[in-house]
Amino acid sequence: MAKSVDVERKSSTYSDEKVNVNEKTESVNSAPGEVYADVRDIDLDEDGKERPIVTDIDVATRLISLDDDPTLPVFTFRMWFLGIGLSCFGSVLGQIFYFRPQTVFVSQLFIQIIAYILGIVLEEIIPGPGNTQVRLQTKDTTFWRFMNHGPFNLKEHVAITIFASTAADSALAISIFAADDLYYNIQPNAGVGIFTLIGSQLLGYGLGGIMRSFLVYPTYIVFPNLLPTVQLFDALHRGKKIFMQKKRVKFFWGIFVGIFVWEWFPEYIAPTLTGISVFCLANRKSPWFTRIFGGAAGNEGLGMFALCFDWNYVGSGGGSMGALFTPLSTQLTLYCGVVICMVSFCVSYHYNVWSGQNFPFLSQSLFNFDGTRFNQTSILDDNFLLDRAKLTEVGLPWFASSQVISKVGWNMAIGATVTHVLIWYGKEIISVIKKYRAGEDYDPHLAKMKVYPEVPMWWYIAMFVSSFAMAMATLYTGGSGLPWWGLIVGIMISAIFLPFVITVYAITGFSPNIQHLVQMLGAALIPGSPQANMYFTLYGYNTLDQARGIIRDLKMGQYTKLPPRATFTVQSLGAVIGGLLNYVIMKSIIKSRREILLSVQGTNVWSGQQVQSFNSNAISWGALGSILYAPGGRYVIVPFGILIGLAVPIPFWLLHRKFPKLGADKVVTPILCWTVGYLSVGINSSVFTTFMLAVFSQYYLRRYRPVWFRKYNFLMSAALDGGTQVMVFVYTFAVGGGGGNVIDFPNWALNPTGNPDYCMRLT
Repeated sequence: MAKSVDVERKSSTYSDEKVNVNEKTESVNSAPGEVYADVRDIDLDEDGKERPIVTDIDVATRLISLDDDPTLPVFTFRMWFLGIGLSCFGSVLGQIFYFRPQTVFVSQLFIQIIAYILGIVLEEIIPGPGNTQVRLQTKDTTFWRFMNHGPFNLKEHVAITIFASTAADSALAISIFAADDLYYNIQPNAGVGIFTLIGSQLLGYGLGGIMRSFLVYPTYIVFPNLLPTVQLFDALHRGKKIFMQKKRVKFFWGIFVGIFVWEWFPEYIAPTLTGISVFCLANRKSPWFTRIFGGAAGNEGLGMFALCFDWNYVGSGGGSMGALFTPLSTQLTLYCGVVICMVSFCVSYHYNVWSGQNFPFLSQSLFNFDGTRFNQTSILDDNFLLDRAKLTEVGLPWFASSQVISKVGWNMAIGATVTHVLIWYGKEIISVIKKYRAGEDYDPHLAKMKVYPEVPMWWYIAMFVSSFAMAMATLYTGGSGLPWWGLIVGIMISAIFLPFVITVYAITGFSPNIQHLVQMLGAALIPGSPQANMYFTLYGYNTLDQARGIIRDLKMGQYTKLPPRATFTVQSLGAVIGGLLNYVIMKSIIKSRREILLSVQGTNVWSGQQVQSFNSNAISWGALGSILYAPGGRYVIVPFGILIGLAVPIPFWLLHRKFPKLGADKVVTPILCWTVGYLSVGINSSVFTTFMLAVFSQYYLRRYRPVWFRKYNFLMSAALDGGTQVMVFVYTFAVGGGGGNVIDFPNWALNPTGNPDYCMRLT
């Protein structure tokens, strides 16, 4: 099974190879820690040629430096100043992205690049004993060493990046507050809202820290999405000091500047470049051509064979999981699932399954049978509970058929995750736990971390208990409708599923989403209340999601040798700062863009698709789950998806045991199930382009150009993501409406009225 970054794994563990790895590392013909040398003994095979990156040991010793300097300071003025400042910046940008027409996140690579530039600037302008440029009469005192001890170092940089990227993720509690404001006219007390945010964000941190021994430390816990970030840290801070003399960093900045300039075309000047469809250009009046080949406009089509030249959707921030760094087995599984998705969406719509032709082809909203928008408050009483008399009068709501299929696929992925982890990784997880308890060092980076004091277990326990108390208090003061035992059950669900989700995420780059399972269980436990369902989802799903975040960042700290207590500190503060600013920006955007956020399609700048989806699920599960999804109900297939998913990995496992050379072990079954609903939302024109790029990078370059792949592939991914997100930030506030006014580019051939790809407009 793909236990690392690609297609196979040697049967030996790190403990078996420890001596050989150390010997190879010492024989590297380059400076200590330099992972970009042209010729290194560790990279060569028996014939003297560089061998591909295949196993987890390859990743740990050939892609990531083992070099460390424990004397480097972390808690400097630069770290605090830039950490807090970029946390504010990242949280504002992340909340803006939450209201974009396509789900886009603030890239950690973007934060990393900005932090480096500003860190170098502060190194040059702040007086201190380490600054030879600013010749002020400063003594070598504790204060001036704090202000500027010397060169901007790796550990400061990593701490700032974790600090700010933690704040840049929009908190799930924001979805509740936004839905309450938009659909229920509920505006919670600011104090209750803030403490709900803090409690829900830190609860998962405590849980993740408690389980870190077997979810962070092992070598096979790779996290492919961290590799571009970690390699960029190595490129910027290890080896030669003169920044612009490094060939690979010049390469990085060239790509960064180039993509920054280019992105103004597909994002603003020529939106047709977001999705060029030859089929739509040939037939601009066919609804089916739009549904199958369109996709450059939100919720319009499936994007088959469309060519996308917008890295915002092709790269890791938008329409893919990271074409240049996600393992090939993950990518191929994903696109096999995409084919199934396209076929199932089109067949169900053509045959009018679930009366799908009454509604838009792609939509996350609830509808009346005649296709009009469903007024959810019309079936609720004054306490926002289901009123069955009103429901009888109004009738049950409907989903678009594509949304129903998506829900089935997402639930299948949950079941498949459990079985997949147990049959492929169960023995190895047990072995890792035993080694940790025996005190064995089973990872080369973990061995290097022994010089730093570990975070005491009671720190994480205290964070968990205090966050739990905060959550319990706000449940009742905020009128959530969720009973105390519901909070406990939600946390238990997160704790049970966390090892399964992390194992799949760390090895394949895909993170299974249990949100629909949590909503389904919430509907069964607390029927008739959409409000209670939203809060049950907050503590049952967001707790796991936050735990996933701290585990990923702890791994990055292990890769870069950041002291564990520093990681703990910056993560905790970043979550608090980010949550507070998320709340402020959310209120501002809703106030100025309410009508757009409530519309089905939104604009090419603003969209409420994420809030719409979250709220629709809360209504369909919370208020109507016992009717819509019960045996005999209209959508009974949705909850049964979990049971179907439990069985999906088994045929592939049996096939691999019978025919091991067939490659059935490369199929990542949770992804195969999840991608049944992959194209149900947003802009889909990037899928075909991303697939071609993924095959080129993860197959051709990795296997046939291993030197270039090791030295440049992940740096290129970092540059493309970073330059794109800098452009999106500038664009949003300059002309995209982030500052209050939208300045549209004049219409021309590549910026037409209607759909950018010239497909027939459907919604």
